[in-house]
Amino acid sequence: MASYTAEDVKRLRELTAAGMIDCKKALDESGGDFDKAVEIIRVKGLKGVTKREGRTTSNGLVTAKSEGDVTVMLELNCETDFVAKGDRFQEVAKELIDHLHATKSGDLAAFVAGKLANGKSVQEFIDEANATLGEKIELRRIALVSGPSAIYLHQTSADLPPQVGVVVGFDKAPGETGRDIAQHIAAFAPQYLTRDQVPADIVENERRVAEETARNEGKPDAALPKIVEGRVTGYMKEVVLVEQAFAKDQKKSVETVLKEAGLAVSSFYRFRVGQ
Repeated sequence: MASYTAEDVKRLRELTAAGMIDCKKALDESGGDFDKAVEIIRVKGLKGVTKREGRTTSNGLVTAKSEGDVTVMLELNCETDFVAKGDRFQEVAKELIDHLHATKSGDLAAFVAGKLANGKSVQEFIDEANATLGEKIELRRIALVSGPSAIYLHQTSADLPPQVGVVVGFDKAPGETGRDIAQHIAAFAPQYLTRDQVPADIVENERRVAEETARNEGKPDAALPKIVEGRVTGYMKEVVLVEQAFAKDQKKSVETVLKEAGLAVSSFYRFRVGQ
């Protein structure tokens, strides 16, 4: 009978995220050789990669890195929170974010097709993690910001890695205001930076809904234009960053806060795991 301890099983499970029975079987098969057991789980996992392709990856993490004048962020997904909180999954995310920063890539398809230092593609690296961890692992999206920026990563639960991440680009070093704006974006989830970025068809639809609603409420025809514009403005204050009421001072808009700090936002990205 193979010689291994309960601690070996626990360590193998933490490293690979495989089930306890699978870990015991691998240790039995390897004769108690821990490294060989890891390889057995990897090999068996690789055989199941295609079977996992249709599974849902609604858990995971968001991570970001900023050095020099480049900031990057990515969302890495998995199937369960058990894997998401595991060391190996987070190590995979760190390797990916380091490589993303080194390559300064803003295109997901090009990034996953690119090569790591060992000659393997990023997708091959992800597939290996998929096999080792026994779950579908998916790099869902990436972001790149050049120039001054601010990062905010938010943990929705103390035992999970960050589930929400924000990167904001500015025209100059933002200081503490930059972090405040990033936190605001994390909390209020704006969809656009300015009003002119909202697609015309969306604006037109909001006007149509506002007018129909006002008519159903019995509002007089003469008052409709003003009512419609007021409701469209209310919609803009919900989805446009600079028009939102600032999280830390609802009496001020984000635009006012930026002007007071002498700042302008050039771009922003907000990732929430699974959304």
